Amino acid sequence: MYQQMIFVNLPVNDLDASKKFFTELGYTINPQFSDEKAASVVISDTIVAMLLTKPFYATFTKKQIADATTTSEVLVCLSAESREKVDELVDKAIAAGGTESGRTQDHGFMYGRSFDDLDGHTWEVMWMDPAAIQG
Repeated sequence: MYQQMIFVNLPVNDLDASKKFFTELGYTINPQFSDEKAASVVISDTIVAMLLTKPFYATFTKKQIADATTTSEVLVCLSAESREKVDELVDKAIAAGGTESGRTQDHGFMYGRSFDDLDGHTWEVMWMDPAAIQG
């Protein structure tokens, strides 16, 4: 059965630093789709972050590239299997040079935190009680 995938393309200032950041979060780089202009960060079987140098990113759009440190262009939200896994990933991101973004969201059945990566892109990490999702 076909499984749709998502490829999130993000412009980065320093490709090597960004690759290091995401591997420190526990993700892998797919060398088949990576070179000196881009890195394919495998987040899951169906989610890939494509980190593109700004000149390379610019070849895909006629629009001005947003400075994610001052302008919000997207909020990427990843699910986590538990509250502890939310904290674990966000804490790893902060230890790797990211910054905490926003405040912790704790609604009992749903828990989330967020961080900005090295280029200011905001990543939210959320856990939701499976019983709340079903009912």
